Amino acid sequence: MSALKIYNTLSREKEHFEPITPDHVGMYVCGPTVYSDVHLGNCRTFISFDIIYRYLLFLGHKVRYVRNITDAGHLEGDRDEGDDKFTKKARLEQVEPMEIVQRYTVGFHKVMELFNNLPPTIEPTATGHIMEQIKMAQEIIANGYAYVVDGTVYFDVEKYNKEKPYGILTNRKLEDLLEGTRELGGQDEKKGRLDFALWIKAGPEHLMQWPSPWGMGFPGWHIECSAMSEKYLGKQFDIHGGGMDLAATHHTNEIAQSQACYHVSPVKYWMHTNMLTVNGVRMSKSAGNGFLPEELFSGSHPLLEKAYAPVNVRFFMLQTHYRSTLDFSNEALQAAEKGLKRLWDAYETLTGFVPEQSSTGHDIDPELEAKVLKLVNEFDEHMNDDFNTAKVLASMFELVPVINSIKDKTIALTALSADTLTWMQSRFKNYLEDVFGLKAVNEADNKKLQGVMQLLIDIRKGAKEKKDFATSDKIRNQLSELGIALKDEKGGEMSWSIESP
Repeated sequence: MSALKIYNTLSREKEHFEPITPDHVGMYVCGPTVYSDVHLGNCRTFISFDIIYRYLLFLGHKVRYVRNITDAGHLEGDRDEGDDKFTKKARLEQVEPMEIVQRYTVGFHKVMELFNNLPPTIEPTATGHIMEQIKMAQEIIANGYAYVVDGTVYFDVEKYNKEKPYGILTNRKLEDLLEGTRELGGQDEKKGRLDFALWIKAGPEHLMQWPSPWGMGFPGWHIECSAMSEKYLGKQFDIHGGGMDLAATHHTNEIAQSQACYHVSPVKYWMHTNMLTVNGVRMSKSAGNGFLPEELFSGSHPLLEKAYAPVNVRFFMLQTHYRSTLDFSNEALQAAEKGLKRLWDAYETLTGFVPEQSSTGHDIDPELEAKVLKLVNEFDEHMNDDFNTAKVLASMFELVPVINSIKDKTIALTALSADTLTWMQSRFKNYLEDVFGLKAVNEADNKKLQGVMQLLIDIRKGAKEKKDFATSDKIRNQLSELGIALKDEKGGEMSWSIESP
Protein backbone atom coordinates (compact mmCIF):
# COMPACT_ATOMS: atom_id res chain seq x y z
CA MET A 1 0.00 0.00 0.00
CA SER A 2 1.41 3.38 -1.03
CA ALA A 3 2.03 6.11 1.56
CA LEU A 4 -0.46 8.96 1.93
CA LYS A 5 0.41 12.18 0.11
CA ILE A 6 -1.28 15.52 0.84
CA TYR A 7 -1.17 18.66 -1.29
CA ASN A 8 0.19 21.35 1.02
CA THR A 9 -0.93 24.89 0.14
CA LEU A 10 2.11 26.18 2.02
CA SER A 11 4.67 24.36 -0.14
CA ARG A 12 2.43 24.20 -3.24
CA GLU A 13 3.25 20.53 -3.77
CA LYS A 14 2.20 17.06 -2.64
CA GLU A 15 4.07 15.87 0.43
CA HIS A 16 4.27 12.51 2.19
CA PHE A 17 2.07 12.68 5.27
CA GLU A 18 3.97 12.11 8.49
CA PRO A 19 2.12 13.11 11.68
CA ILE A 20 4.10 15.09 14.24
CA THR A 21 3.24 12.37 16.77
CA PRO A 22 3.21 8.89 15.17
CA ASP A 23 -0.32 7.49 14.65
CA HIS A 24 -1.90 10.59 16.22
CA VAL A 25 -3.31 13.31 13.97
CA GLY A 26 -4.39 16.80 15.02
CA MET A 27 -6.74 18.44 12.50
CA TYR A 28 -8.41 21.85 12.70
CA VAL A 29 -11.05 23.02 10.23
CA CYS A 30 -12.59 26.50 10.26
CA GLY A 31 -16.27 26.07 11.06
CA PRO A 32 -19.36 28.14 10.28
CA THR A 33 -20.21 31.67 11.34
CA VAL A 34 -23.64 31.04 12.83
CA TYR A 35 -25.55 34.23 12.03
CA SER A 36 -27.29 32.68 8.99
CA ASP A 37 -27.94 29.33 7.33
CA VAL A 38 -24.86 27.36 6.35
CA HIS A 39 -24.23 27.77 2.63
CA LEU A 40 -23.32 25.10 0.12
CA GLY A 41 -19.70 26.19 -0.19
CA ASN A 42 -19.24 25.54 3.52
CA CYS A 43 -20.94 22.16 3.13
CA ARG A 44 -18.53 21.18 0.37
CA THR A 45 -15.62 21.97 2.72
CA PHE A 46 -17.13 20.10 5.67
CA ILE A 47 -17.99 17.05 3.55
CA SER A 48 -14.47 17.01 2.09
CA PHE A 49 -12.88 17.09 5.54
CA ASP A 50 -15.36 14.50 6.81
CA ILE A 51 -13.99 12.16 4.12
CA ILE A 52 -10.43 13.07 5.12
CA TYR A 53 -11.28 12.47 8.80
CA ARG A 54 -12.88 9.12 7.99
CA TYR A 55 -9.92 8.03 5.85
CA LEU A 56 -7.36 8.93 8.51
CA LEU A 57 -9.37 6.82 10.97
CA PHE A 58 -9.54 4.04 8.38
CA LEU A 59 -5.73 4.12 8.14
CA GLY A 60 -5.57 3.47 11.87
CA HIS A 61 -4.69 6.94 13.14
CA LYS A 62 -6.13 8.36 16.32
CA VAL A 63 -7.53 11.70 15.17
CA ARG A 64 -8.47 14.76 17.19
CA TYR A 65 -10.67 16.72 14.82
CA VAL A 66 -11.43 20.27 15.98
CA ARG A 67 -13.99 22.38 14.10
CA ASN A 68 -14.94 25.70 15.66
CA ILE A 69 -18.17 27.65 15.80
CA THR A 70 -17.72 31.39 15.16
CA ASP A 71 -20.30 33.11 17.34
CA ALA A 72 -18.55 36.42 18.01
CA GLY A 73 -16.09 38.87 16.51
CA HIS A 74 -17.05 38.52 12.84
CA LEU A 75 -17.74 41.89 11.26
CA GLU A 76 -19.43 42.71 7.96
CA GLY A 77 -17.02 42.27 5.06
CA ASP A 78 -14.53 40.40 7.27
CA ARG A 79 -12.88 43.72 8.20
CA ASP A 80 -11.98 45.44 11.48
CA GLU A 81 -14.71 48.03 11.18
CA GLY A 82 -18.42 48.01 10.36
CA ASP A 83 -21.38 46.19 11.82
CA ASP A 84 -21.06 43.01 13.82
CA LYS A 85 -22.97 40.27 11.98
CA PHE A 86 -24.59 38.94 15.16
CA THR A 87 -25.58 42.34 16.52
CA LYS A 88 -27.02 43.36 13.16
CA LYS A 89 -29.12 40.21 12.87
CA ALA A 90 -30.26 40.36 16.51
CA ARG A 91 -31.38 43.98 16.21
CA LEU A 92 -33.19 43.22 12.97
CA GLU A 93 -35.15 40.38 14.58
CA GLN A 94 -35.34 42.01 18.04
CA VAL A 95 -33.83 39.05 19.87
CA GLU A 96 -30.69 38.32 21.86
CA PRO A 97 -27.55 37.59 19.81
CA MET A 98 -27.24 34.16 21.44
CA GLU A 99 -30.72 33.31 20.16
CA ILE A 100 -29.35 33.86 16.65
CA VAL A 101 -26.30 31.74 17.52
CA GLN A 102 -28.43 28.91 18.93
CA ARG A 103 -30.87 28.83 16.02
CA TYR A 104 -28.24 28.63 13.31
CA THR A 105 -25.96 26.29 15.25
CA VAL A 106 -28.84 23.83 15.58
CA GLY A 107 -29.63 24.27 11.89
CA PHE A 108 -26.00 23.68 10.95
CA HIS A 109 -25.89 20.45 12.95
CA LYS A 110 -29.11 19.25 11.27
CA VAL A 111 -27.62 19.80 7.82
CA MET A 112 -24.38 18.05 8.76
CA GLU A 113 -26.37 15.08 10.07
CA LEU A 114 -28.43 14.92 6.88
CA PHE A 115 -25.20 14.82 4.88
CA ASN A 116 -24.06 11.97 7.19
CA ASN A 117 -21.00 13.86 8.43
CA LEU A 118 -19.39 12.53 11.57
CA PRO A 119 -19.28 15.13 14.37
CA PRO A 120 -15.84 16.55 15.14
CA THR A 121 -14.00 15.41 18.25
CA ILE A 122 -14.21 18.93 19.72
CA GLU A 123 -16.43 21.82 18.59
CA PRO A 124 -15.29 24.92 20.52
CA THR A 125 -16.99 28.31 20.30
CA ALA A 126 -15.37 31.74 20.12
CA THR A 127 -17.48 33.02 23.04
CA GLY A 128 -16.35 30.08 25.16
CA HIS A 129 -12.67 30.98 24.72
CA ILE A 130 -12.51 34.74 25.28
CA MET A 131 -9.82 34.42 27.96
CA GLU A 132 -7.58 32.36 25.69
CA GLN A 133 -7.87 35.00 22.97
CA ILE A 134 -7.09 37.83 25.40
CA LYS A 135 -4.06 35.94 26.72
CA MET A 136 -2.74 35.35 23.21
CA ALA A 137 -3.12 39.02 22.33
CA GLN A 138 -1.23 39.95 25.50
CA GLU A 139 1.63 37.62 24.56
CA ILE A 140 1.84 39.04 21.05
CA ILE A 141 2.00 42.57 22.49
CA ALA A 142 4.74 41.45 24.91
CA ASN A 143 6.70 39.96 22.00
CA GLY A 144 6.57 43.31 20.20
CA TYR A 145 4.28 42.42 17.28
CA ALA A 146 1.11 44.23 18.34
CA TYR A 147 0.14 47.66 19.67
CA VAL A 148 -2.85 49.22 21.43
CA VAL A 149 -4.77 52.26 20.20
CA ASP A 150 -7.70 53.48 22.27
CA GLY A 151 -8.76 50.04 23.48
CA THR A 152 -8.17 48.20 20.19
CA VAL A 153 -5.20 45.85 19.72
CA TYR A 154 -3.65 45.72 16.25
CA PHE A 155 -1.15 43.25 14.81
CA ASP A 156 1.87 44.99 13.27
CA VAL A 157 2.17 43.24 9.90
CA GLU A 158 5.13 45.20 8.52
CA LYS A 159 7.21 44.64 11.65
CA TYR A 160 6.41 40.93 11.55
CA ASN A 161 7.27 40.77 7.86
CA LYS A 162 10.82 41.95 8.57
CA GLU A 163 11.45 38.60 10.26
CA LYS A 164 8.96 36.23 8.59
CA PRO A 165 7.27 36.50 5.18
CA TYR A 166 3.69 37.55 5.91
CA GLY A 167 2.26 36.27 2.61
CA ILE A 168 3.99 32.88 2.71
CA LEU A 169 0.77 30.85 2.45
CA THR A 170 -0.33 32.40 -0.85
CA ASN A 171 3.22 33.12 -2.07
CA ARG A 172 2.69 36.88 -2.23
CA LYS A 173 5.15 39.58 -1.23
CA LEU A 174 4.18 42.34 1.16
CA GLU A 175 4.64 44.97 -1.56
CA ASP A 176 2.07 43.22 -3.76
CA LEU A 177 -0.37 42.92 -0.86
CA LEU A 178 0.01 46.60 -0.02
CA GLU A 179 -0.86 47.57 -3.59
CA GLY A 180 -4.25 45.91 -3.18
CA THR A 181 -5.22 47.89 -0.06
CA ARG A 182 -6.62 51.37 0.39
CA GLU A 183 -4.49 54.27 1.60
CA LEU A 184 -4.82 55.09 5.29
CA GLY A 185 -6.92 58.16 5.97
CA GLY A 186 -5.84 60.82 8.43
CA GLN A 187 -8.17 59.46 11.09
CA ASP A 188 -7.13 55.82 10.67
CA GLU A 189 -5.56 54.61 13.90
CA LYS A 190 -3.61 51.72 12.40
CA LYS A 191 0.12 52.06 11.69
CA GLY A 192 0.01 50.01 8.53
CA ARG A 193 -2.62 49.32 5.89
CA LEU A 194 -2.42 45.54 6.40
CA ASP A 195 -2.55 45.64 10.21
CA PHE A 196 -5.51 43.73 11.59
CA ALA A 197 -7.32 43.70 14.93
CA LEU A 198 -6.67 41.09 17.60
CA TRP A 199 -9.12 42.78 19.98
CA ILE A 200 -11.65 45.48 19.08
CA LYS A 201 -12.98 48.21 21.35
CA ALA A 202 -16.74 47.90 21.63
CA GLY A 203 -19.04 50.87 21.24
CA PRO A 204 -22.16 51.13 23.43
CA GLU A 205 -24.29 49.81 20.55
CA HIS A 206 -22.35 46.54 20.41
CA LEU A 207 -24.40 43.80 22.09
CA MET A 208 -21.62 41.23 22.55
CA GLN A 209 -18.66 42.55 24.54
CA TRP A 210 -16.33 41.41 27.32
CA PRO A 211 -13.93 43.03 29.81
CA SER A 212 -10.26 42.99 28.86
CA PRO A 213 -7.01 44.72 29.94
CA TRP A 214 -7.80 47.31 27.23
CA GLY A 215 -11.43 47.93 28.20
CA MET A 216 -14.72 46.47 27.05
CA GLY A 217 -14.47 44.85 23.65
CA PHE A 218 -14.60 41.67 21.60
CA PRO A 219 -12.07 39.49 19.78
CA GLY A 220 -11.04 39.93 16.18
CA TRP A 221 -12.17 37.16 13.85
CA HIS A 222 -8.74 35.69 13.11
CA ILE A 223 -7.42 35.20 16.64
CA GLU A 224 -10.19 32.80 17.69
CA CYS A 225 -8.87 29.99 15.48
CA SER A 226 -5.27 30.52 16.58
CA ALA A 227 -6.25 30.48 20.26
CA MET A 228 -8.53 27.44 20.07
CA SER A 229 -6.27 25.36 17.83
CA GLU A 230 -3.38 25.92 20.25
CA LYS A 231 -5.55 25.02 23.25
CA TYR A 232 -6.71 21.68 21.83
CA LEU A 233 -3.96 20.72 19.39
CA GLY A 234 -0.85 22.45 20.68
CA LYS A 235 1.47 25.10 19.26
CA GLN A 236 2.15 22.86 16.26
CA PHE A 237 -0.31 20.42 14.73
CA ASP A 238 -0.72 18.39 11.57
CA ILE A 239 -3.57 19.62 9.36
CA HIS A 240 -5.44 22.92 9.09
CA GLY A 241 -8.28 23.05 6.58
CA GLY A 242 -10.87 25.38 5.13
CA GLY A 243 -12.16 26.87 1.91
CA MET A 244 -9.66 28.46 -0.46
CA ASP A 245 -11.29 31.84 0.17
CA LEU A 246 -9.82 31.77 3.70
CA ALA A 247 -6.19 31.36 2.63
CA ALA A 248 -5.31 34.91 1.61
CA THR A 249 -6.49 36.69 4.76
CA HIS A 250 -7.84 34.51 7.58
CA HIS A 251 -5.27 31.72 7.39
CA THR A 252 -2.45 34.12 6.52
CA ASN A 253 -3.26 36.07 9.69
CA GLU A 254 -3.48 32.86 11.72
CA ILE A 255 0.06 31.94 10.70
CA ALA A 256 1.36 35.43 11.57
CA GLN A 257 -0.38 35.50 14.98
CA SER A 258 0.83 32.05 15.99
CA GLN A 259 4.39 32.66 14.80
CA ALA A 260 4.48 36.00 16.65
CA CYS A 261 3.14 34.38 19.82
CA TYR A 262 4.88 31.00 19.93
CA HIS A 263 7.85 31.46 17.53
CA VAL A 264 6.99 28.26 15.63
CA SER A 265 5.09 27.52 12.41
CA PRO A 266 1.68 26.35 13.69
CA VAL A 267 0.64 23.90 10.95
CA LYS A 268 2.48 21.23 8.99
CA TYR A 269 -0.07 20.72 6.18
CA TRP A 270 -2.45 23.45 5.00
CA MET A 271 -5.39 22.10 2.95
CA HIS A 272 -7.99 24.09 1.03
CA THR A 273 -11.14 23.14 -0.87
CA ASN A 274 -12.05 24.87 -4.12
CA MET A 275 -15.07 27.02 -4.99
CA LEU A 276 -18.51 26.12 -6.31
CA THR A 277 -20.02 27.20 -9.62
CA VAL A 278 -23.53 26.86 -11.04
CA ASN A 279 -23.70 26.16 -14.77
CA GLY A 280 -20.15 27.47 -15.04
CA VAL A 281 -20.76 30.73 -13.11
CA ARG A 282 -19.30 31.24 -9.63
CA MET A 283 -21.95 30.63 -6.97
CA SER A 284 -22.86 33.79 -5.07
CA LYS A 285 -25.87 35.61 -3.63
CA SER A 286 -25.25 38.61 -5.88
CA ALA A 287 -25.40 36.42 -8.99
CA GLY A 288 -28.72 34.96 -7.82
CA ASN A 289 -27.38 31.42 -8.19
CA GLY A 290 -26.48 30.70 -4.59
CA PHE A 291 -28.83 28.08 -3.17
CA LEU A 292 -28.83 26.69 0.35
CA PRO A 293 -28.72 22.99 1.28
CA GLU A 294 -32.39 23.16 2.30
CA GLU A 295 -33.28 24.47 -1.16
CA LEU A 296 -31.45 21.52 -2.71
CA PHE A 297 -33.31 19.06 -0.49
CA SER A 298 -36.70 20.67 -1.21
CA GLY A 299 -36.10 21.74 -4.82
CA SER A 300 -37.51 25.16 -3.90
CA HIS A 301 -34.84 27.27 -5.68
CA PRO A 302 -35.92 28.49 -9.16
CA LEU A 303 -32.73 27.10 -10.73
CA LEU A 304 -33.54 23.57 -9.54
CA GLU A 305 -35.81 21.25 -11.50
CA LYS A 306 -36.50 18.95 -8.54
CA ALA A 307 -35.46 18.03 -4.99
CA TYR A 308 -32.20 16.16 -4.44
CA ALA A 309 -31.60 13.83 -1.49
CA PRO A 310 -28.62 14.68 0.76
CA VAL A 311 -26.89 11.36 0.02
CA ASN A 312 -27.07 12.09 -3.71
CA VAL A 313 -25.60 15.56 -3.20
CA ARG A 314 -22.81 14.06 -1.08
CA PHE A 315 -22.09 11.49 -3.80
CA PHE A 316 -22.14 14.26 -6.42
CA MET A 317 -19.48 16.16 -4.46
CA LEU A 318 -17.26 13.07 -4.19
CA GLN A 319 -17.14 12.79 -7.97
CA THR A 320 -14.89 15.88 -8.10
CA HIS A 321 -11.52 16.22 -6.35
CA TYR A 322 -11.74 18.58 -3.38
CA ARG A 323 -9.15 20.97 -4.90
CA SER A 324 -11.08 21.26 -8.19
CA THR A 325 -13.97 23.59 -8.96
CA LEU A 326 -17.32 21.85 -8.43
CA ASP A 327 -20.02 22.83 -10.92
CA PHE A 328 -23.67 22.37 -9.99
CA SER A 329 -26.31 21.78 -12.65
CA ASN A 330 -29.54 19.82 -12.77
CA GLU A 331 -28.01 17.52 -15.37
CA ALA A 332 -24.98 16.79 -13.18
CA LEU A 333 -27.07 16.20 -10.05
CA GLN A 334 -29.46 13.89 -11.86
CA ALA A 335 -26.54 11.98 -13.40
CA ALA A 336 -25.13 11.59 -9.86
CA GLU A 337 -28.48 10.18 -8.68
CA LYS A 338 -28.40 7.55 -11.41
CA GLY A 339 -24.72 6.86 -10.81
CA LEU A 340 -25.15 6.29 -7.07
CA LYS A 341 -28.12 3.97 -7.67
CA ARG A 342 -26.14 1.96 -10.21
CA LEU A 343 -23.13 1.73 -7.91
CA TRP A 344 -25.20 0.88 -4.81
CA ASP A 345 -27.22 -1.75 -6.65
CA ALA A 346 -23.95 -3.37 -7.74
CA TYR A 347 -22.65 -3.18 -4.16
CA GLU A 348 -25.77 -4.92 -2.80
CA THR A 349 -25.41 -7.57 -5.50
CA LEU A 350 -21.74 -8.02 -4.59
CA THR A 351 -22.53 -8.53 -0.89
CA GLY A 352 -24.86 -11.38 -1.88
CA PHE A 353 -22.11 -13.42 -3.51
CA VAL A 354 -20.84 -16.31 -1.35
CA PRO A 355 -17.03 -16.60 -1.54
CA GLU A 356 -17.17 -20.33 -0.79
CA GLN A 357 -18.99 -20.78 -4.11
CA SER A 358 -16.16 -19.19 -6.06
CA SER A 359 -13.18 -21.21 -7.22
CA THR A 360 -9.75 -22.08 -5.98
CA GLY A 361 -8.91 -24.25 -8.98
CA HIS A 362 -8.63 -24.31 -12.75
CA ASP A 363 -11.91 -22.39 -13.34
CA ILE A 364 -10.28 -19.11 -12.30
CA ASP A 365 -9.89 -16.62 -15.15
CA PRO A 366 -6.34 -15.20 -14.64
CA GLU A 367 -7.00 -12.14 -16.78
CA LEU A 368 -10.23 -11.26 -14.97
CA GLU A 369 -8.64 -11.99 -11.61
CA ALA A 370 -5.76 -9.62 -12.38
CA LYS A 371 -8.13 -6.89 -13.62
CA VAL A 372 -10.31 -7.07 -10.51
CA LEU A 373 -7.34 -7.04 -8.12
CA LYS A 374 -5.78 -4.09 -9.96
CA LEU A 375 -8.97 -2.01 -9.76
CA VAL A 376 -9.65 -2.88 -6.10
CA ASN A 377 -6.07 -2.09 -5.08
CA GLU A 378 -6.39 1.26 -6.85
CA PHE A 379 -8.90 2.38 -4.20
CA ASP A 380 -6.08 2.85 -1.69
CA GLU A 381 -3.66 4.21 -4.29
CA HIS A 382 -6.09 6.95 -5.36
CA MET A 383 -7.04 7.93 -1.81
CA ASN A 384 -3.37 8.06 -0.86
CA ASP A 385 -2.86 10.46 -3.75
CA ASP A 386 -4.28 13.50 -1.93
CA PHE A 387 -7.69 11.91 -1.19
CA ASN A 388 -8.74 11.51 -4.83
CA THR A 389 -12.31 10.32 -4.30
CA ALA A 390 -13.18 10.85 -7.97
CA LYS A 391 -10.63 8.30 -9.13
CA VAL A 392 -11.72 5.79 -6.48
CA LEU A 393 -15.28 6.03 -7.77
CA ALA A 394 -14.03 5.64 -11.35
CA SER A 395 -12.32 2.37 -10.39
CA MET A 396 -15.49 1.21 -8.64
CA PHE A 397 -17.58 1.93 -11.71
CA GLU A 398 -15.17 -0.14 -13.81
CA LEU A 399 -15.99 -3.08 -11.55
CA VAL A 400 -19.76 -2.67 -11.88
CA PRO A 401 -20.00 -4.51 -15.26
CA VAL A 402 -18.01 -7.41 -13.77
CA ILE A 403 -20.40 -7.64 -10.80
CA ASN A 404 -23.47 -7.40 -13.03
CA SER A 405 -22.08 -10.01 -15.41
CA ILE A 406 -21.59 -12.45 -12.52
CA LYS A 407 -25.16 -11.70 -11.41
CA ASP A 408 -26.44 -12.37 -14.95
CA LYS A 409 -24.26 -15.49 -15.12
CA THR A 410 -22.47 -14.30 -18.26
CA ILE A 411 -19.36 -14.56 -16.09
CA ALA A 412 -19.16 -17.53 -13.73
CA LEU A 413 -18.61 -16.80 -10.04
CA THR A 414 -15.88 -19.44 -10.20
CA ALA A 415 -13.91 -17.14 -12.53
CA LEU A 416 -12.73 -15.32 -9.39
CA SER A 417 -10.93 -16.85 -6.44
CA ALA A 418 -12.58 -16.77 -3.01
CA ASP A 419 -9.80 -14.48 -1.73
CA THR A 420 -10.31 -11.96 -4.53
CA LEU A 421 -14.09 -11.94 -4.10
CA THR A 422 -13.76 -11.46 -0.33
CA TRP A 423 -11.23 -8.65 -0.87
CA MET A 424 -13.56 -6.87 -3.32
CA GLN A 425 -16.53 -7.19 -0.94
CA SER A 426 -14.48 -5.86 1.97
CA ARG A 427 -13.07 -2.91 0.05
CA PHE A 428 -16.44 -1.86 -1.37
CA LYS A 429 -17.85 -1.75 2.16
CA ASN A 430 -14.79 0.05 3.54
CA TYR A 431 -15.02 2.80 0.96
CA LEU A 432 -18.72 3.25 0.22
CA GLU A 433 -19.90 3.08 3.83
CA ASP A 434 -16.95 3.76 6.13
CA VAL A 435 -14.81 6.25 4.18
CA PHE A 436 -17.30 7.91 1.83
CA GLY A 437 -20.16 7.81 4.35
CA LEU A 438 -22.76 6.83 1.76
CA LYS A 439 -26.03 5.11 2.50
CA ALA A 440 -28.67 3.24 0.53
CA VAL A 441 -31.10 5.70 -0.99
CA ASN A 442 -34.23 3.54 -0.88
CA GLU A 443 -34.82 3.27 2.88
CA ALA A 444 -38.07 5.24 3.08
CA ASP A 445 -38.44 4.96 6.83
CA ASN A 446 -34.89 5.65 7.94
CA LYS A 447 -33.85 8.46 10.24
CA LYS A 448 -32.28 10.49 7.47
CA LEU A 449 -35.58 10.75 5.59
CA GLN A 450 -37.29 11.76 8.82
CA GLY A 451 -34.68 14.48 9.25
CA VAL A 452 -35.16 15.70 5.67
CA MET A 453 -38.93 15.80 6.12
CA GLN A 454 -38.65 17.76 9.36
CA LEU A 455 -36.36 20.23 7.60
CA LEU A 456 -38.85 20.60 4.73
CA ILE A 457 -41.70 21.09 7.21
CA ASP A 458 -39.69 23.82 8.98
CA ILE A 459 -38.97 25.52 5.63
CA ARG A 460 -42.64 25.33 4.66
CA LYS A 461 -43.74 26.75 8.03
CA GLY A 462 -41.34 29.64 7.54
CA ALA A 463 -42.64 30.23 4.02
CA LYS A 464 -46.24 30.28 5.24
CA GLU A 465 -45.38 32.72 8.04
CA LYS A 466 -43.84 35.04 5.43
CA LYS A 467 -46.93 34.54 3.23
CA ASP A 468 -44.69 32.98 0.60
CA PHE A 469 -47.44 30.64 -0.56
CA ALA A 470 -45.69 29.83 -3.84
CA THR A 471 -42.82 28.11 -2.00
CA SER A 472 -45.22 26.52 0.51
CA ASP A 473 -47.37 25.03 -2.26
CA LYS A 474 -44.34 23.96 -4.29
CA ILE A 475 -42.96 21.92 -1.39
CA ARG A 476 -46.33 20.22 -0.78
CA ASN A 477 -46.98 19.53 -4.48
CA GLN A 478 -43.50 18.17 -5.24
CA LEU A 479 -43.66 15.90 -2.21
CA SER A 480 -47.03 14.65 -3.46
CA GLU A 481 -45.48 13.87 -6.85
CA LEU A 482 -42.88 11.80 -5.01
CA GLY A 483 -45.60 9.86 -3.19
CA ILE A 484 -45.35 11.70 0.13
CA ALA A 485 -48.48 13.34 1.54
CA LEU A 486 -48.00 16.49 3.62
CA LYS A 487 -51.00 17.39 5.77
CA ASP A 488 -51.69 20.65 7.60
CA GLU A 489 -52.90 20.03 11.15
CA LYS A 490 -54.50 22.30 13.73
CA GLY A 491 -52.31 24.89 15.39
CA GLY A 492 -50.01 25.21 12.38
CA GLU A 493 -48.50 21.75 12.80
CA MET A 494 -47.85 19.46 9.84
CA SER A 495 -47.66 15.69 9.43
CA TRP A 496 -46.50 13.51 6.58
CA SER A 497 -46.98 9.98 5.34
CA ILE A 498 -45.86 7.83 2.43
CA GLU A 499 -48.83 7.25 0.14
CA SER A 500 -49.75 3.72 -0.92
CA PRO A 501 -48.77 2.97 -4.53
